[in-house]
Amino acid sequence: MPDFKTMYFQLAARVADALDILLKAQRDGEGEFMDEEPSPGLKVIAIKDESSDSE
Repeated sequence: MPDFKTMYFQLAARVADALDILLKAQRDGEGEFMDEEPSPGLKVIAIKDESSDSE
């Protein structure tokens, strides 16, 4: 009979490794974006929260 407990922990470890890789890629990408010079055509637009208007 397969050792499901061991299989589960191996799977959980691999999932945790995958999440670490994805989070590092996200941090690296965000860091590169923040280090770049701003593009001349970009501007920040505030988005109005419509849910607060109905109160």
